[in-house]
Amino acid sequence: MASGIFIGGGGADYGTQQHLSLGYANRHGLIAGATGTGKTVTLQILAEGFSKAGVPVFLSDVKGDLSGLAKAGSPAHKLHGPFTERATKIGFTDYIYEAFPVTFWDLFGDQGHPVRTTISEMGPLLLARLLELTEAQEGILNIAFRLADEEGLPLLDLKDLQSLLVWIGENAKELSLRYGNVSSASIGAIQRRLLVLENQGVAGLFGEPALALSDLMRTGTDGKGQINILAADKLMGAPGLYATFLLWLLSELFEELPEVGDPDKPKLVFFFDEAHLLFDDAPKALVDKVEQVARLIRSKGVGVYFITQNPADVPEDILGQLGNRIQHALRAFTAKDKKELRLAAETYRENPAFDTEEAIREVGVGEAVTSMLQKKGVPGVVERTLIRPPSSQLGPISKAERAQVMVASEMAGKYDDPVDRKSAFEILKSRADQAAQEAAKAEEAAEEDASPLAREFSAARRYSGTRVARSTSRASRRQPQSLGGALANAVIKELSGTTGRRLVRGILGGLFKGR
Repeated sequence: MASGIFIGGGGADYGTQQHLSLGYANRHGLIAGATGTGKTVTLQILAEGFSKAGVPVFLSDVKGDLSGLAKAGSPAHKLHGPFTERATKIGFTDYIYEAFPVTFWDLFGDQGHPVRTTISEMGPLLLARLLELTEAQEGILNIAFRLADEEGLPLLDLKDLQSLLVWIGENAKELSLRYGNVSSASIGAIQRRLLVLENQGVAGLFGEPALALSDLMRTGTDGKGQINILAADKLMGAPGLYATFLLWLLSELFEELPEVGDPDKPKLVFFFDEAHLLFDDAPKALVDKVEQVARLIRSKGVGVYFITQNPADVPEDILGQLGNRIQHALRAFTAKDKKELRLAAETYRENPAFDTEEAIREVGVGEAVTSMLQKKGVPGVVERTLIRPPSSQLGPISKAERAQVMVASEMAGKYDDPVDRKSAFEILKSRADQAAQEAAKAEEAAEEDASPLAREFSAARRYSGTRVARSTSRASRRQPQSLGGALANAVIKELSGTTGRRLVRGILGGLFKGR
């Protein structure tokens, strides 16, 4: 297939082949259509095409069907028979059954190799989105990240952030003078949201070893690009986590990869399935960030393809950057549906052979309305296209087959065991322990250098301590308390109050002074 990735057959008799040009594949794309119209198979054949061209792929497997990429298709499959007929109809003469190099990943570590990032790498903006924080709570989170940077406190996992928030709460009054109001209620709300993440089993996402982006951009010895599949069926139970993780990954690619201009083919293609989850109730700052990444990441050689039910799910500013489009059928049952269908049709370059709006409504399963970028990035004329059949297995592989693929993977063992190195939690704990030891030493030194009256206070305190354990009947027969004992008790009471705590802080100097 010399013209790029073969998509399918177009025209009145589907004899005109439709291709996605590799040179324009990093101009992003859209796969849209109602449930059951063939979006998953389209995603599968695109992943195959990019892999055969030597381009690594990252995609999320929402329904569990895409694991079939790891296994060759078979004529015995109930759907591969009709697929063979389809291949003949659209002129797919070199159609063969073949498997592709696949690496399975899973945030929960069950159906793939574990995926981790650190709290610091996630950043306050995405973390606030994940935790669904208010503006005031997000402000507290930004203070925490600022303090972590200034004081050399690595934020790697949840307990690092939790311990830092505890320290901020204990020093809220002093920090409020510097950063503005630090509300204990906001800190408590953040802590509760972190607890929810732990209860969802997501704590393992944060920590080390963190995912190396180079492990997503590998090619095999046969020259095929690695297809990275993120298990997302369980992850869809936490849609906020799903969207935030994929956006984080996209942001990391944008920040770390070098500029490459307009390459002959992409360095990586990133498929964002269920794209509406990214934009549902998203704050404007987050949508602006997605728009910025989508606009600039193509110069890093990364193509981003959004998969969703309706093009209207994607903000207009981002939709305008998606040059390659595959539109499966849309249903129009309501006035709103009809309006969205009309708007979707208006985004295509018209074909005088048919009405685009009518075609989008009428195309069958496995058929789509397509428009690919041509020379100089000009959108091609819209065509009704019969999508080509996949060469890999249609549907999921078995658990035993998945386990076999994971054992044979280059990633086997690299991310399996978490590493808990010294970070904010350990540093703060060490400082607190050291402060307690210094306080004890200071108290002992004060006793040794004390005046006779102070020593009497100390002795009276020890004497008073032994008397506390005695029974009330003996206490009732005690002699009246001496002047020294009364003064000692008064001093002890004062030390245990606010003034005493200030004195202790003065002795300790503060946890964040000195590293």
